Amino acid sequence: MKERLKNFFTPPSGKLGTFGGVFTPDVLTILGVIMYLRLGWVVGNAGLVGAIAIIILAKSITIATSLSMSSITTNIKIGAGGAYSIISKSLGLETGGSIGIPFYISQTLSASLYIAGFTEGWLAIFPSHPPEIVFVATWLLLLTIAYISTAFAIRVQYIIMVIIGLSIISFLLSPHGSDSSGQLIGSFEDANFWQVFAIFFPAVTGIMAGANLSGDLREPRRAIPIGTLSAIGVTLVIYLSLAYGFYIFAGSTELRSNQMIMVDRALWGPLVLIGILAATFSSALGSIMGAPRILQALAQQQTIPFNRFFAQKSKRNEPRNAMLFTGIIIIVALFLGEFNALAALITMFFLITYGTLNLIVFIQQSMNIISFRPTFKVPRFVSLYGALGCMFIMFLINPVFSIVALVVIVALYVWLTRKGLKANWGDIRGGMFLALAEHASRIAAKFPRHHVAWKPDILIPIEDPKLWSGPLLFIRNISYPSGSLFTFSVKNTEIEETEKALRELVEPLDKEGILVNTTVLEDENFLHGTKLVVQTLRGGAFRPNTLFLTLGNNEQKDKNIVALVDLGTRYELGVLILRQHSRMAFGMQKDINLWLRDKSPNWHLAMLIALQLQLNWEGKINLVTVARDAEEETRLFNFLNRLSDRTRLPSLTEFHVLHGDFKDALQKAPRADINLFGLGDELNFEFLRETPELIKSSCLFVKDSGQENALA
Repeated sequence: MKERLKNFFTPPSGKLGTFGGVFTPDVLTILGVIMYLRLGWVVGNAGLVGAIAIIILAKSITIATSLSMSSITTNIKIGAGGAYSIISKSLGLETGGSIGIPFYISQTLSASLYIAGFTEGWLAIFPSHPPEIVFVATWLLLLTIAYISTAFAIRVQYIIMVIIGLSIISFLLSPHGSDSSGQLIGSFEDANFWQVFAIFFPAVTGIMAGANLSGDLREPRRAIPIGTLSAIGVTLVIYLSLAYGFYIFAGSTELRSNQMIMVDRALWGPLVLIGILAATFSSALGSIMGAPRILQALAQQQTIPFNRFFAQKSKRNEPRNAMLFTGIIIIVALFLGEFNALAALITMFFLITYGTLNLIVFIQQSMNIISFRPTFKVPRFVSLYGALGCMFIMFLINPVFSIVALVVIVALYVWLTRKGLKANWGDIRGGMFLALAEHASRIAAKFPRHHVAWKPDILIPIEDPKLWSGPLLFIRNISYPSGSLFTFSVKNTEIEETEKALRELVEPLDKEGILVNTTVLEDENFLHGTKLVVQTLRGGAFRPNTLFLTLGNNEQKDKNIVALVDLGTRYELGVLILRQHSRMAFGMQKDINLWLRDKSPNWHLAMLIALQLQLNWEGKINLVTVARDAEEETRLFNFLNRLSDRTRLPSLTEFHVLHGDFKDALQKAPRADINLFGLGDELNFEFLRETPELIKSSCLFVKDSGQENALA
């Protein structure tokens, strides 16, 4: 029996059990100085009923968070760092780091606040002692206890828990009565309900004290749920009992004016004073044990600078380097002083961490994925309530610091994203966004596709990726920033080599932020494979709307071009055929000539492509047409002017009405880096190849699908 009891407190493996590793740190962090000095004030203002409502409402947030944390810890193998590990394994290292770094700083500065609180309590008993000596001695003692080993620190916390327990009993067994008890319904004379709630709420935080030691727990999957929920249940009973004790032992006026009411009404007052010192001491010890482990976990994933130094552990698995660095920050903060203003910001980071945990669980519950199958299940409304509740309380306590905290986390996220962190595990981000996309596609399917929302979603058949790179920059300029590309090749041999070459070909576009999909279809016939791709994609939610082809010098492939254009027309795809000039290519990538014919229906796609190019080239569009005589010239000029106005072209757009036959007009056209022409129903390959040489620029020949509308 003795051996069992010994193993329960200090397992043979050297790891911590549920009671020592989770329950004790959580209880001692929750039963802090606010319980001793502010709970009576809460009852004095809110009355017994109001105080109970505040306690239960505050506890409901931490209960929801604990249930969410318990659920997710039974679904993943949690590593060191507690909440940081959970968030990183769910939403990636960038999100984990952006929340974990402020969470570490909050834990560290909390230790400074607790030491300062301990010093004030000590000076209340021994006012002649120099405060600097007191907080330095306290800091050294705490650091020494934590440095020796976590197991030793937990044993010290057992003693502290006994002291706190005795001090609470001493108050509840008070022999001192009062002429008038407190009020059932409070008058809220010092503050309204939500202000009282905001002052009390930090008292129920601290539920992460045990989870922060996750790397030191023997069975974190079991210990965290049992230990955390048990701690919350026990402390809830204690808070409700104390609230009733304040109600029957003292009047409302005394409760509001005397923050040492527990000392005055206790069976033995000095025991409560010792309890106040023990509470601040234990809270500081919990922070000094937890913060270095968060720092060490951050360093293990190379999230922070000097990661090798901070990631090191002793033979007893203690993060000694991280602990010493944390100790330095604590003592510097103590000497600087004036950090009480940071108390609200610290609370914000705690709440953001809690809220994120709830949000992670809610997201995974909503995704209905088989990989999320925790052995400890909670209803979805619990995690949603926890997430929304944390956000509400943040802005309730301090809106300014809430915004500051969110800005800090966003800035850290951007910085960590640029670092290109790589984890050796998967996370839910890909599945999360895919689930959102699937949900959005189901909604979109209920509505007809409309030309108002047109964007360039381009289908590009590529015969040989190794020999196909010339038009790549041009494709980028007609699709960036909102377009997408689907590139494919058809092969019956060398499939893997072709897939690799295709991915490497479009990789620069992917890095530009353009959505790029690639595939290689195994088929002996290029046209047959292309037809299968078009037919397959036609049934998808994210189907392409434009077919992009290139025209080379090999006339034997012209029949393939004809077949592909017919295929695109049949399946309502716009068609682009690029004939690149061998020497001029795309020139300075500035000016665009868009050739138009009066009363032609085939110009909408060409206009939209011209606008895409103008956006990315930051150049100028020339609307060009050809007139037979002066009378027609005036009419066509007015036509171009009206068209420019209706299509909302840039103000620098120029109109050019040329004279003569078409070939003569080509040579009179304004200089441009690309010329866009409409594509007729019958393909004239001689014209397609001759035009770029006559006009001395690359040419894009465009055919509408009927789904575009440049007037929208």
